Amino acid sequence: MSAFPPHMAGTAALPAGLSLLVVGPRASADDALRRSLRHSMAVAEFVESVGEAERLLPRCHFDCIVVEVESAADPSLAWITALRRDGNAPFVGVSGRDDPALAAASLRAGASAVLPSPLDTQSLHRFLESLRVATAGKPAPATARAGASAALRVHLVGDSAPIKRVRDMVERVAPTPATVLIEGQTGTGKELIARLLHERSGRRGPFVPVNCGAIPPELMETELFGHAKGAFTGAHQQREGLFVAARGGTLFLDEISEMRSDLQVKLLRALEESRIRPVGADREVPIDVRIVASAQPGLREQVRERRFREDLFYRLTVVHILLPSLRERPDDIPVLVQHFMQRVADEFGMTPVTIDDAQFARLRSRDWRGNVRELRNFVERTVLMGAPPEDDQATPDVAPEPDAGAYPADWTLEQVKQAHILRVLTQNGGNRSATARQLGVSRRTLERRLGPSLERDDDN
Repeated sequence: MSAFPPHMAGTAALPAGLSLLVVGPRASADDALRRSLRHSMAVAEFVESVGEAERLLPRCHFDCIVVEVESAADPSLAWITALRRDGNAPFVGVSGRDDPALAAASLRAGASAVLPSPLDTQSLHRFLESLRVATAGKPAPATARAGASAALRVHLVGDSAPIKRVRDMVERVAPTPATVLIEGQTGTGKELIARLLHERSGRRGPFVPVNCGAIPPELMETELFGHAKGAFTGAHQQREGLFVAARGGTLFLDEISEMRSDLQVKLLRALEESRIRPVGADREVPIDVRIVASAQPGLREQVRERRFREDLFYRLTVVHILLPSLRERPDDIPVLVQHFMQRVADEFGMTPVTIDDAQFARLRSRDWRGNVRELRNFVERTVLMGAPPEDDQATPDVAPEPDAGAYPADWTLEQVKQAHILRVLTQNGGNRSATARQLGVSRRTLERRLGPSLERDDDN
């Protein structure tokens, strides 16, 4: 196939220390392929579907993602495009049939190469080696070297006084190695600020995000610190943790308040000593990583209530960035709407919609509990329908009547519980961590109550 990477004499040795994710039912069912890759790579994970991959990506960093694609209309191609646009996977290899149209569609989606199907280790070895050669000695991206002023203008939209203070803080502290804590309500852009800090830092390693509330507590230690082969039942291979995966870069610990207290102690030691000990290992491993953490407002109160370690809090807040809610920056709404309008229209291939002054006045007066994320959702609906939706042109949210939350008398207690959980989840803009805290249950209990049918929302 014309999209194959260059062939090399013999079988290229697999570059050491790489992590790989393979997505597709055929490769996942190939026992010989799994054994070969897990033996030769630092990390090799296999999942059958894009949905499983989506659940895995927040927990692990991968140097390469290989996706099985069946046709030029395969929805996996849209997923690959999104990954490349968001910078989640620096290299994406796609396995498919010997079909020029499929190869062309895969490359347009952002694939670095198209490998033959069924996937074999020799082709993958050559591909990874060609990537290693192609990227050897390359300088850091221009945005990381020359500064993030352009990135800030593009991504951190707004000219209000609160957002200018955030922009100035990012510019000032990003080039330093200081640990940063970002506090803000759901939808205010905590991960965006973390990415800008990384981009402006000039660090050559990857940006590795992990949601501390999305990973089961019993798995968090191995996800962060890794484990040795045979450390516990099922540990059939050594696994690098996220601290190692983020070497030379930035590790973003989202929802840090959800971290178990015993892991808080280990995180504090890692920050103080710049060394970690993988689970089951007999020696420590040096690390080179910058830590950026985020939390909902109120982490200091959790410290007072002894629900979060005071020493770790002060170690994380060397620099403290408090993000304003959208209600605190209503003058930024017009420029945010225009920014999202153009991006969404380009993404959907549709015409931008004009918003008049009266509509902007109504938007400024809204409560915006979901902050910037809610505003973007409003813009998406506007572009799709060709006009602002009628239910979004109302005056600010009005408090419900006293009996508005009542449930039918013939409901079972289980139905009432489920409805109440969904109501609180909606009030928190889909933020499951905040919902769990408000309900007084653990994140894991909330996930179990909601069940797998509800799609996970982004908590940033």
